[in-house]
Amino acid sequence: MSNFRLTKSFQSSYGKIKYDVKGEGKALVLVHGTPWSAYNYRHLIDALSDWYKVYFYDLIGYGQSEKIETDVSLGIQNEVLNELLRHLDVSKPIIIGHDFGGGTALRTHIVNQIDFEKIVLIDPVAIGEWGSPFFRHIANYEEAFQGLPDYIHENLVTTYVKSALYNPLDENIIKSIVSYWCNEKGKKAFYRQIAQSDMKYTKEIEAQYKDMNVPTLILWGEKDEWIPVEKAHQLNESIPNSILHIIPDSGHLVLEEKPTQIFSHILAFLIK
Repeated sequence: MSNFRLTKSFQSSYGKIKYDVKGEGKALVLVHGTPWSAYNYRHLIDALSDWYKVYFYDLIGYGQSEKIETDVSLGIQNEVLNELLRHLDVSKPIIIGHDFGGGTALRTHIVNQIDFEKIVLIDPVAIGEWGSPFFRHIANYEEAFQGLPDYIHENLVTTYVKSALYNPLDENIIKSIVSYWCNEKGKKAFYRQIAQSDMKYTKEIEAQYKDMNVPTLILWGEKDEWIPVEKAHQLNESIPNSILHIIPDSGHLVLEEKPTQIFSHILAFLIK
């Protein structure tokens, strides 16, 4: 297990959120995806905190935040983020969202009408069809998966995490990612968040992307097998004046595979 720890807590309407802050300057908020956590942003946290005041947190039902039997879908993550921003008294921050976090950032902007100075979307859940047959299978048989022996569950989660990669990661990093899902509450939370995934939460905002006027950067792993790169071009066409960069030789978890390239593109976008 990693020694990455979130030291601050916020009691949202949906459960306790663990978060932290690093650096000084203009506010920048990081929103992770699934089945990830703020841990996967650690490279960006260290790099960006030299330039910005970086806020990072674990979504409700993920990582170090509370894991209770509640709605943890994309339909409420924007509400949690909205409450957190108010708690932090942060106005018009820069926001960066990966995967599910990208969808959360977009919903917070469109549904909650929160202004962002700039938006960065990294392989986001945002457009068209998404969710694998694996997701649909778990939705149909969640209770059966909850009953898997722990060692089979850990192997399943490990295999699932590795399927997001184009390049192998150090096994200790894989273990740190997987560890959040391998205690009693984590095991239940893993299948819960997959079973609650629903494309309706992105479909209901897609038509409004064309009305966005926030400077937006889209970064996408060229070899992403979870959300293929064709979606990057569709999203780029949907959001006016958005900028798209495809990151070569990287998969869906490009944050871990190509952190230096990701940081370079983000910093160039933010400071211009």
